Amino acid sequence: MLNKLNFKKKLSFLKSSDKLRGIIANTGWLFADRILRMGVGLFVGVWVARYLGVQQFGVFNYATAFVALFSTLSTLGLDAIVVRSIVREPEKRAEILGTAFWLKLFGGVAALVLAVSSIIVVRHDDQLTISLVAILSSVGIFQAFDTIDLWFQSQVQSKYTVITKNTAFVITALVKVALISFHAPLIAFAWAGLGEVSLGAIGLIISYRVRGYSPWLWPWSSPLAKTLLNESWPLMLSGLAIMVYMRIDQIMLGQMVGDKAVGLYSAATRICEVWYFIPTAITSSYAPEIYASRHLSDTIYYEKLRKLIRLLSLVSITLILPISLLSGTIVTLLYGNNYSEAIPILRIQILSSWFTFVGVGASPFFNEKGLTYLSFQRTLIGAIMNIILNLFLIPQYSSIGAATATVISYGFGSVFVNAFNVKTRKVFFLQIKSLLFL
Repeated sequence: MLNKLNFKKKLSFLKSSDKLRGIIANTGWLFADRILRMGVGLFVGVWVARYLGVQQFGVFNYATAFVALFSTLSTLGLDAIVVRSIVREPEKRAEILGTAFWLKLFGGVAALVLAVSSIIVVRHDDQLTISLVAILSSVGIFQAFDTIDLWFQSQVQSKYTVITKNTAFVITALVKVALISFHAPLIAFAWAGLGEVSLGAIGLIISYRVRGYSPWLWPWSSPLAKTLLNESWPLMLSGLAIMVYMRIDQIMLGQMVGDKAVGLYSAATRICEVWYFIPTAITSSYAPEIYASRHLSDTIYYEKLRKLIRLLSLVSITLILPISLLSGTIVTLLYGNNYSEAIPILRIQILSSWFTFVGVGASPFFNEKGLTYLSFQRTLIGAIMNIILNLFLIPQYSSIGAATATVISYGFGSVFVNAFNVKTRKVFFLQIKSLLFL
């Protein structure tokens, strides 16, 4: 009897160890994906920016930002809900995946129609921008096949998605280099972006078939569709607020100043945003420990939260100081002298990184306390503030005004708004103290 119990304990331990190894391996694949995309993406992106020049680079980024505003329609906020549903009811895997796929496909078509209709109204005499938006917004249709990735996520097997999508990413990066060599027009780079997503979709289908499944056998369920949409619409609205928060400045610059201003601003933005995976990676590693400490005591819980926010504050400042001091060298080295006007924009915009890092650091608190609705409110407030500030600052200060609006709105949305709610005031003080490394 004792031997049987010992055997069961060992078997349970081995299963737990296998799960842990699977989680660690899965995280490693995801982290490798971010590193590859950061490195290759920045290198090729900078090369493309230098080739296109400030004006055309601005047109491309304006179109990209415009499409991003409608991108939440193609995802519908379904991803996390679908993964959770598959884990809870694995026997309904095909029905969940099939319903999610068709919802995403309908959403992708709706995003394409709305984006093209809107750009025709906004820039009816700009055929190039209309064509760019039409091509780039078609991406949402092919992204419906990312539903397969949700199944891999539910099985903690993201390596298949990483391998598939990074293969498409590297191929597309080489195609972009070839386009530069052959002096291709701007529109060709939009087609390359669509090609990357198409290749990724084909790769996901192949990977899914190799695993013994077929997406062509997925059924549709109207009741399940209603259930999924009832849960996902708040997440879709949150995603929309985030996109407005992050991309509205480029659109407003394009409308109020011109595409050249968008090109300069986008060059600085890419240098700032390339580091944003760091707080997410660190927080995702720390979060389980913070959640577990909640059952021990408030003192231990807030101490662990304080350490996370302080660490992210330190990391952000470690990035901000050298980038700010060496902004002239960085911009000239990466983009060339034609982008020299982006130097003061970078010096200002990089300051928003501190607010972003400590804002992400506070996310375990909102998740653990069940205050995700406050996170949405913060994002919405920041987005509205960004729009209002841009309306006043862009006409006078152009890209510098947009960068200033970004810093102020990020600061308010990620940190200062926490001071106005008794439930989040303690987090606000932790964020402010982290600036002093207390």
